[in-house]
Amino acid sequence: MTESLIARAEIVIQATPDDVWLALTEPEMIEKYLFGSKVETDWKAGSPITYRGEWQNQAYEDKGVILEVQPGKRLVSTYWSGLSGVPDDPAYYKTVTYELGREGDATRLRVTQDNNASPEEAEHSSQNWDRVLQGMKALLEA
Repeated sequence: MTESLIARAEIVIQATPDDVWLALTEPEMIEKYLFGSKVETDWKAGSPITYRGEWQNQAYEDKGVILEVQPGKRLVSTYWSGLSGVPDDPAYYKTVTYELGREGDATRLRVTQDNNASPEEAEHSSQNWDRVLQGMKALLEA
């Protein structure tokens, strides 16, 4: 995968890795920082994950599969958005990886998203992830 096609974002949050993990996996918390998305999954490798909500007055249902779960450290899933305009085909699914690490008394959270169609799409996704992470930081540091 070409590096210019990978979206990246990271942030340091004044919270423990366990608290950040909870924010990544607790549906009520996710809804508060992920554009109001309602998430359904059991957080087990191989299980489906769905995101439902409304974006710019349009209902959506995005989906993927949980690939890897290392509580407090790493979460990986695939992701496809019905709003993307591309077919629901594995070739268009993105892989989203969350990596958590200690940084003093805080947690560094890194997010990567592969399989973007262009450098511009990767940059747009990076900006979206920056907003999501800022929302999570605000929630956890409140």
